[in-house]
Amino acid sequence: MKNNSVTIVKALLILLCVFSLSNVKAQKANLNSDLLRYCTSLSSEFNQIPAERKEYLNELVSYIAEQQKAQKAINLVFVCTSNSRRSHMAQVWSQIASYYYDVKKVSTFSGGTEKTKVNENALLALEKTGIVLQSHQQSENPIWLASIGTKFTPMVLFSKVYTDATNPAQNFGAVMVCAEANESCPIVPGADFRLGLPYQDPKAFDNTPQQNEKYDERCRQIAREMFYVFSQVN
Repeated sequence: MKNNSVTIVKALLILLCVFSLSNVKAQKANLNSDLLRYCTSLSSEFNQIPAERKEYLNELVSYIAEQQKAQKAINLVFVCTSNSRRSHMAQVWSQIASYYYDVKKVSTFSGGTEKTKVNENALLALEKTGIVLQSHQQSENPIWLASIGTKFTPMVLFSKVYTDATNPAQNFGAVMVCAEANESCPIVPGADFRLGLPYQDPKAFDNTPQQNEKYDERCRQIAREMFYVFSQVN
């Protein structure tokens, strides 16, 4: 089962690369209509990002701009403990932001210090924004396909450690999106850039009346900040 899962994921990622190369001119207008409306509203909220937070985000802006100037691929790996919530949100929104602001050669990934599964509440929060999600394989750790528009190949989401074979092993930027991973991984092997950018975990509100509100709030915050980053690159 494990080998089959890896084969499926690798095949999907190969299709992603081929599809992306053939659609480099795809623009934000090709996003799902509901998703485009969600994305369009984010720039009006950049003033909600605290100045001290922007200092960290600007480090990521500089890294992306440097890679772009050197005409290198921009690979971003978002790391959290269980790779179930915040890291997937960051992976998805940074990729969408790269399309929205037409920043080329961007590929986003995620991973954890341990493997679990993508959390259903996190998936629901993403789905509310206009992203279409489908389960490609039913298992304890399902593979999810996130469709953002007819001219974009779906993103592949599943829980994995950050050293998984489907993630880049070198020449990538590592963004630590939870405090625990930031503390436990002071050095990320193969990364040429590392940034601590922790977000509060919506897991604290699981099975409470505030559950959906807090997941939506975290999803929106991550989307807002990733859009701010890519809006500054060009």
